[in-house]
Amino acid sequence: MSAADAFDLRVLPAAAWASVVADAFIERLRARPRLRVCLPTGDTPAPLYAELAARDALAPDGAYAQATVVLLDEWLGLPPGDPARCDVRLRRELLDRLAPPPRFVEIDVDASDDALAALAHDRAARGLDLALLGLGMNGHVGFNEPGSLPGDPTRVVRLARSSREAAIARYGAVQAPTGGITVGLARLLEAEEAWLLVTGAHKAPVLRRALRSPEGPDCPASYLRRHPRLTVFADEAAGSEL
Repeated sequence: MSAADAFDLRVLPAAAWASVVADAFIERLRARPRLRVCLPTGDTPAPLYAELAARDALAPDGAYAQATVVLLDEWLGLPPGDPARCDVRLRRELLDRLAPPPRFVEIDVDASDDALAALAHDRAARGLDLALLGLGMNGHVGFNEPGSLPGDPTRVVRLARSSREAAIARYGAVQAPTGGITVGLARLLEAEEAWLLVTGAHKAPVLRRALRSPEGPDCPASYLRRHPRLTVFADEAAGSEL
């Protein structure tokens, strides 16, 4: 079997996308209360987080109390509390809305040594049960920008210009980030299960590239097809070119 043959593709109506993914996530959490999950930030997972938070508010049952959330990536060069920071966004959109919240493993980008912070987070990102990932317009996952390789660990990275600009234009950063730290593809491929979340017609070409063309460093997401338990949750617009 080739690396491209093993994934589970689920193309869903846009109106049902967040609900279906939330059902699957809660199913995993119920089956494994001590779930260790890597979570991203960004526009794509925001509706999922809103759905999960709303369900927990309606029927709080402490389901997240024993779980651990490992942050996927973080900007460098943004001050604590900056609205674009990934830790701030994930707390605001999901974690602080859960009762009680799960344990949260942030990336210590405020430490004096970025390389040591990356090394510490690399250890935290081992042994994941589940990794949730978005898909960037240039094929990145996390801050694994084009040029990233499947053996890359959690590390300090240079960001594509489009990624740096998004911090200000889309997420309200007070200044452009200087770089980032990301969980590497090596750790994501080691996770017991990986989900790729993709929505919107603007993502259709890059999703086709990631799933249907030969894998390669120009599209790091293509390496996810090596994962033995990859599920792709796409809405109909994102899946329109498959």
